[in-house]
Amino acid sequence: MINVINPAYGTLVGQVHNASISECLAAVDAAHDAFPAWKATSPRQRGEILRTAFELMMASQEELARLITQENGKVLADARAEVAYAAEFFRWFGEEAVRIDGDYRRAPNGNNWLLVMRQPVGVALLATPWNFPAAMATRKIAPALAAGCTVVLKPAHETPLTALAVGEILQRAGVPDGVVSITVADPPGPAVEAMLDSGKVRKLSFTGSTRVGSMLLAHAAKHVINCSMELGGNAPLVVFDDADLDVAIEGTMLAKMRNGGAACTAANRLFVHERVYDEFADRLTQKMALLRLGDGLDLSTNVGPLVSLAQQQRVAALVDTAKHEGARATCGGTAADDASFGYHPTVLTDVALNASILKEEIFGPVAPLVRFTDSDDIVEHSNAVEHGLVSYIFTRDIGRGMRLAEALETGMVGLNRGLVSDPAAPFGGVKASGLGREGAHDGLLAFLETKYVAGNW
Repeated sequence: MINVINPAYGTLVGQVHNASISECLAAVDAAHDAFPAWKATSPRQRGEILRTAFELMMASQEELARLITQENGKVLADARAEVAYAAEFFRWFGEEAVRIDGDYRRAPNGNNWLLVMRQPVGVALLATPWNFPAAMATRKIAPALAAGCTVVLKPAHETPLTALAVGEILQRAGVPDGVVSITVADPPGPAVEAMLDSGKVRKLSFTGSTRVGSMLLAHAAKHVINCSMELGGNAPLVVFDDADLDVAIEGTMLAKMRNGGAACTAANRLFVHERVYDEFADRLTQKMALLRLGDGLDLSTNVGPLVSLAQQQRVAALVDTAKHEGARATCGGTAADDASFGYHPTVLTDVALNASILKEEIFGPVAPLVRFTDSDDIVEHSNAVEHGLVSYIFTRDIGRGMRLAEALETGMVGLNRGLVSDPAAPFGGVKASGLGREGAHDGLLAFLETKYVAGNW
């Protein structure tokens, strides 16, 4: 059995079955057997099932939110927002299911006709992380089902209860047996590799670290499996001297502290122009210092614990190293002194451009501030990492903001706002941050193959 631990107390929330490799392969077999019938299901029927799943999920919002908080640690407000965001993928892709396009035209030379159609890729293996246990599951399951694929979901072993609850909702919504299977395996590596080696998985969609994603890509390459990868981030946030600081502070708090900083989209490197640096640092410190760390189910809590002791220790080590290298903690800078896995919201000032903390994804409530003077150099500084998921820009000069948005090597940009995620928008990054996009129509296309027919008729 796998123990699910409440990060606020280090206590047991529940237990789930630890699936064996043979059980994981049986789930793949079930998805493979269910694929022909599900593929033949009308787009409207698939869409209606997803719409029903949306309604059922929203009806269970409070119950699901409390479950997420208990196994993940995030505050209840963030958990409620996640459930609403996660459910929206069912509604969005329920509507996209009837918009699978094609093409029909005469060849330019006039000799034949060109017919293009879209077909579901087949059985999809979906692997999701612990930080958004509902949203990362629905962001993959919804487009796969809309496209006509069957799926096997492997959620993170730290937060499996939410995924299993989502699976139950889909069953109640009318998804046939075998179309969606959920397997929890710890350690996950051998089980995932066995499923990829089965010869029946034709799509892998993974959200997680760049290190693990690279390993999965290498393994999937043996079988030339279609892959989508949403990997790590190291987001720059740039505050120019002409920025509206009210907007910039509000946007920074959202970009940095959403989900307690445990998000691949979290602002990781905060570049602030020297003319506004001191005021920005003071105001951000005041905001962060007011945040209360504690049990996410306590409505007076603003920041929940990290998901595990290992994650708490990792964040603490990053901050300790930054302080050793000359940074100063104007608030926070310490782990919780109780049994929880919490870390106090932290602002680090006087962070050097070559600081170690700027080279890694923090995944916690820590904001390192870097002073800059030359606006022309900011693109080079921002792009000087392997990741390229998202970036944030704050300036009143929209022309400058758009020029920087084009120059930054990221798949997404928040211009004078700290939130970019939307089911109707293409989510994804460049460089080591991944391959492909999730959400929008792009998310549907990720589970479809293009077939072309040339003929005369």
